[in-house]
Amino acid sequence: MHHLSKLGLSVAGIACIMYSLGCIEEASVPQSKVTGGTPGSSGGNGGAGIGGTTETGGTTETSDTTGSGGRTEAGGTTGNEGGSSSTDGGTGGAGRTGKDGSTGAGGRTAAIDAGRDGRRTAGRTGSGGNISTGGTTGAMGGSTGSTGPLKKWFGNIDTRGSIRSDFASMWDQFSPENAGKWGEVQGGGETSFRWTSLDRMYEYTQKNNIIFKEHCFIWGSQQPKWVTSSNAEKAVKTWMKEFCTRYPNTRVIDVVNEPLHPVPAYREGIGGSGSSGWDWIVNAVKWAREACPNAVLVVNDYNTIEYSNENGRIISLINAVKKAGAPLDAVGAQSHDIAKVSQSTMTNFGQKIIDQTGLPLHITEMDIGIADDNQQAQRMKEFVTWAWENPKIAGITYWGYIVGATWRSNTGLMTDSGSKRPALTWLLSYLKR
Repeated sequence: MHHLSKLGLSVAGIACIMYSLGCIEEASVPQSKVTGGTPGSSGGNGGAGIGGTTETGGTTETSDTTGSGGRTEAGGTTGNEGGSSSTDGGTGGAGRTGKDGSTGAGGRTAAIDAGRDGRRTAGRTGSGGNISTGGTTGAMGGSTGSTGPLKKWFGNIDTRGSIRSDFASMWDQFSPENAGKWGEVQGGGETSFRWTSLDRMYEYTQKNNIIFKEHCFIWGSQQPKWVTSSNAEKAVKTWMKEFCTRYPNTRVIDVVNEPLHPVPAYREGIGGSGSSGWDWIVNAVKWAREACPNAVLVVNDYNTIEYSNENGRIISLINAVKKAGAPLDAVGAQSHDIAKVSQSTMTNFGQKIIDQTGLPLHITEMDIGIADDNQQAQRMKEFVTWAWENPKIAGITYWGYIVGATWRSNTGLMTDSGSKRPALTWLLSYLKR
């Protein structure tokens, strides 16, 4: 999920040049994660949502530097903390504070915190999402804890903070790109929860029989700043419980995202290293099971099927937390760098995770950053044919599909107007969609 360009130009800056007013979408950069990124500010409030409704926008993620395998990552630098304000309905530029100046029904004021750690600095036009204080209000549809077996899925994420109306015609699983991150939902304080975007996304999936996945509960690169080691256990448990109560038909959860990289500042407050070396993850997975007893629980990381070092590290971590009693159901491999390695490298490392952990593999954030249409299509065929036919790979999530609105350059599969690149044409035919 994020970084400075080799050319010294931020992706946010590139987007500003391309679109003139405000940075439209998240930086396009090669995959690698940060060991300390520049804090970014959230943008203005959200663009048009499903059926003309509006979405909360300007979410953020951390930027990345150099990953394993000698990869230097192009950078999506983030905006400076604070800065000018963009009122509700206006366009928030990169690194600005989007603020809804109005107070909604019930006295709820929608304010978007500036300077969250993050990769998305783009402001969007539209009304602001309200912050609900004092906890959640009821559940958002869906059956309470569906327990039926999951079909193998090929899913995707939202586009610029909203689910497009054509989503259900192509994808049968959904992950929120940023709206489900803890720092986004509860960044405003212990009793404040911003559910607006997630509510709309969840509702869409339930109406269209789409698997809803949570991404993610804990991620060291984007967490509420008010959480400390002294209050972490209570805070984490409350966050998980509130989420699963509100969205009872959440079928898959990335409980811990990218644990091999920046860890939460409050790690010691939820177990620290402990006897397993990873007790904070063991506890997080146990608490997630208590809050969401019927969801598939995943630990997710990047570079794990592309590079040897990360492959060995994730296998060791998974086996350690399993041995310590974590009720883990699957391993998530993001797969952002599959365009950079050979087919045999990728398939061998993927199978090694499956064989040595004894768990199914989820392809959680796949994308193929190749400008040439035919080469992108060829890599899509190679990767998908292997993953789709492997019975131990539970599903695949492609990380964005609209050209110009994906995190990384050249990964888009279709234009805004609906013109498909060959990779998507092949994929939909292969999946019979």
